Amino acid sequence: MKTIALIIGLIGTFLGGFWTLQGLGVVHVRPILCFADCAPVQEASSAWVITGSLVMAAGVLAVLVSLKRRAQR
Repeated sequence: MKTIALIIGLIGTFLGGFWTLQGLGVVHVRPILCFADCAPVQEASSAWVITGSLVMAAGVLAVLVSLKRRAQR
């Protein structure tokens, strides 16, 4: 279970960081898989910054908790 939390935490940290950079306008990526009317994010977006920051914070927290539990063994 701790390994799964660590992996999910790392993925969340990297994905959240990517979304934050995309929302700040630092990273520009074309949509890869679209189900509706998709358009690339061309400008800064506060929604992406907030979402990315929250996901990144949750990912870091999951990694820290996972590593703390490993150290207690």
